Amino acid sequence: MIASTDDTSKDEPKKKILLIEDEQALSNILKERLLDSGYDVKIAIQGEEGWQKTKKEKPDLVLLDILLPRLDGFVYLKRLRTHKSFNQIPVIILSNLGEDIDLDKGKELGAVDYLVKSNHTLDAILDRINKVLTA
Repeated sequence: MIASTDDTSKDEPKKKILLIEDEQALSNILKERLLDSGYDVKIAIQGEEGWQKTKKEKPDLVLLDILLPRLDGFVYLKRLRTHKSFNQIPVIILSNLGEDIDLDKGKELGAVDYLVKSNHTLDAILDRINKVLTA
């Protein structure tokens, strides 16, 4: 068998996504879907754990819930944006909080997108992630 010389995707490192989500079932579903799509996925179930993994893993994108134990998503995002080593990491908020005040706060703190969980399918979430990481 002759190997194709024009397939460079195997040489590129996988994009790393940090999923900070305390809902175990959703976390597992998202992780499997992202892995199937070729991403390297790290998971944190608490905000503070997410911050520690951000420093360790240096993800290409963070998928962030807001209602988290030990450090809520807004505090995490504010911390991320004020840290010079991580302030350029794109963050997509994925939350059940869907009030305008929450969306506005997420955008003001620097989230590139704010998705309300109940309004988006897994395909739609994956599509947003792909668009952010290929922009």
